[in-house]
Amino acid sequence: MNMSTSTQSVTGALTFETVPGLYRNSASWFAGTGELILDLAQVERADSAGLALLIEWLRHARAANRTLRFANIPAPVQTLIRINGLHDALPNHIP
Repeated sequence: MNMSTSTQSVTGALTFETVPGLYRNSASWFAGTGELILDLAQVERADSAGLALLIEWLRHARAANRTLRFANIPAPVQTLIRINGLHDALPNHIP
C-alpha cells in the first residue's frame, strides 16, 4: 500500500463566519491514505468556532483512518487552545 503525505494550506480566518464554508470545502481533504498535514501558517485569526473546527478535523481524520498533523499553528491560535483547555485534545500539535 502506498502511504503518502498530503498538505493543505488553511488561509484567512477561522471564525463563526468562515467555519461552515471551510468545513464543507475541506471534506475532500480526508480522502486517500497517509498523513494529512494542515498548514495553518496563513491563519490570520480564530475564535471558538475555529477551535471546534480543528477538533472536528481530527475526528474526520480518525474516521478516515488518516493521521492528521497541524503545522505552523500561529501563536495566537496556540494561546486560544491553551486558554480553552484543548491542549489535551490536540496532543503533539502544540509545543
